[in-house]
Amino acid sequence: MNWRARADRLRPLPLPVVLEELGATPDPHDPAKWRTQHGILTVTGPKFINWNQGLGGGGAIDLVMHVRQVGFGQALEWLERRFVGLTAPQSGSMPSEQALTLPPPVAQNWPRVECYLIEERKLPRALLSPLVQSEIIFADVRANAVFLLVGSGSIPVGAELRGTTALAWRGMVPGSRKDRGFFSLPSTSLEAIVLCESAIDAISCHALHPTYRCLSTSGARPDPLWLRPLVEQGQPLFCGFDADPTGDAMAQRMRDLHPSIRRLRPAAKDWNDLLRQHGR
Repeated sequence: MNWRARADRLRPLPLPVVLEELGATPDPHDPAKWRTQHGILTVTGPKFINWNQGLGGGGAIDLVMHVRQVGFGQALEWLERRFVGLTAPQSGSMPSEQALTLPPPVAQNWPRVECYLIEERKLPRALLSPLVQSEIIFADVRANAVFLLVGSGSIPVGAELRGTTALAWRGMVPGSRKDRGFFSLPSTSLEAIVLCESAIDAISCHALHPTYRCLSTSGARPDPLWLRPLVEQGQPLFCGFDADPTGDAMAQRMRDLHPSIRRLRPAAKDWNDLLRQHGR
């Protein structure tokens, strides 16, 4: 596939989805604004503008070039690595993978993280306790909540990070491989699996639907590599992405790729918002 065809398939990706992969943080008061290392971006459909620099552009490739400060070819390859299935990267063009760098658990910071997860996010202590004991969830040196992504053989392949201060912040541990594993609540349930956008949403969804096994795709990602084998197991699968334009668009894309997956749309913006509304 030539570079023009590759670019044409990647350029229309929803910019909020790409910004999540870039580690940008959405403004809690204005969903059109995103904080990046190069300033605040305002996103309107396929267009974006950086008000701090007076620069803008259109499409996913321009966005990656701007935020990562790379050329066209590097931006194209970066998108191909993260949105597998939309295009096939050319053999030999991929750079070496960044090594996974997991932060060590810092026990003295756990009380602060636990308070955030229970008091602010309203996650049930009974669900958190076994995850903490197995170190699937822990606190790092900056008192971030760390949620492990686990691959085959129970090997950690990455981690979601969630800030616990007044400033809303989320990201991934450097070197995380979202296509090799996921965050999941251990469950023996065979009733159904629900795919959520984050670890906090997966825990929240399980709190609301205890008979469902809930996983995190670490962003509204329609076709991670591990999804097809999961679909082929034949267990009922639901896409529980957020009830917003990005979540709906990526849920539809997932259903286009895997017609057996059904939509389970939260009755609030996301599963954690719904859990907090229930006051649990």
